[in-house]
Amino acid sequence: MAEFADIAELDAQLVECRACPRLVAWREQVAREKRAAFRDQTYWGRPVPGFGPPDAPLVIVGLAPAAHGANRTGRMFTGDRSGDVLYAALHAVGLANQPTSVHAGDELQLRGVRITAPVHCAPPANKPTTVERDTCSRWLRAELRLMSPRAIVVLGAFGWQALLPVLADAGWALPRPRPVFGHGVHVELPGQRGALHLFGCYHVSQQNTFTGKLTPAMLEEVLTRAADVAGLTPFQQV
Repeated sequence: MAEFADIAELDAQLVECRACPRLVAWREQVAREKRAAFRDQTYWGRPVPGFGPPDAPLVIVGLAPAAHGANRTGRMFTGDRSGDVLYAALHAVGLANQPTSVHAGDELQLRGVRITAPVHCAPPANKPTTVERDTCSRWLRAELRLMSPRAIVVLGAFGWQALLPVLADAGWALPRPRPVFGHGVHVELPGQRGALHLFGCYHVSQQNTFTGKLTPAMLEEVLTRAADVAGLTPFQQV
């Protein structure tokens, strides 16, 4: 029997999670103290659920919410520089109806894409511990069991390492040795619910995008490949 009836029930329980004391204390401290630029805003300050249609054939897996991004807005990759890069690329390849993600009510829509993370609370210094990662894995495991993705794009090595055991637990067969993360890596995993195409992509962090390690063209190329194997038809751009 499934742990949750559907994605909506999962999300409703996820946002009430207080399993990791360090993460709870940090996300709530940030929400109280705020950044000066956002001092007039009410921060979300809770676990951030996945964003996008629950039947999406393409999933994007990041790392964790940003302290003054998704921890403020309540929506994955919204309101920070990393999100600016990701949503601009999704729009450029026809998987989002607009290139910006400013706040949860800005009418952004994703086409066939759901964005999630192995850790759902903002961590200090953007670095969850392995214990926090493993504690939070139940949510990603349940999310993927409720979905039937055909492709997953993983942003960064942390997400890749966190995702592999979750995929194995959800019924996809991992090769031995386990595939190593790298930008542009593509691995096809057989499973009872059909094959899953796994793509690696450098994370959209400022460290990568400001230095040119990850360019918009590189990100768009991975997203296009993943959308193609997922069978997605892009939005008609205006």
